[in-house]
Amino acid sequence: VVTLSLLMYPVLRSLALQLHSVVTGSYVSGTHSIAFINCLNEQIAKDIARAVMDKKLAAYVNILPKSSALYFWKGELEETSEILLLVKTRTSKIGELSNYVRSIHPLEIPEIISLPIDQGNPLYLKWIEESVPRD
Repeated sequence: VVTLSLLMYPVLRSLALQLHSVVTGSYVSGTHSIAFINCLNEQIAKDIARAVMDKKLAAYVNILPKSSALYFWKGELEETSEILLLVKTRTSKIGELSNYVRSIHPLEIPEIISLPIDQGNPLYLKWIEESVPRD
């Protein structure tokens, strides 16, 4: 019973949030998210952004210009440049987005992290919802 409850929690939470939003007409914090995805260069960033959009896993993708990055890789300090994607989507799509990007990304371990959107322009958040199909 506990295992089933844990497995059903995301589905039940999603349904409860949708119902709350419909009944109250208000935005429920965390319904949408911004995912950050690093890319080696601008062409890879454009290819991944277009692929994500073609799969309807996002409503909007920003491609931010080249930035410097420092990180540890296999025990060594690395310094490189990268392009960052900011992907606006439904929170419920983050798992699918992450799996898809990992399948097409050239890096062994690409950065794919997300943060929930707490507040924002209600019309913009509604547009995200309309642009990204439900599960």
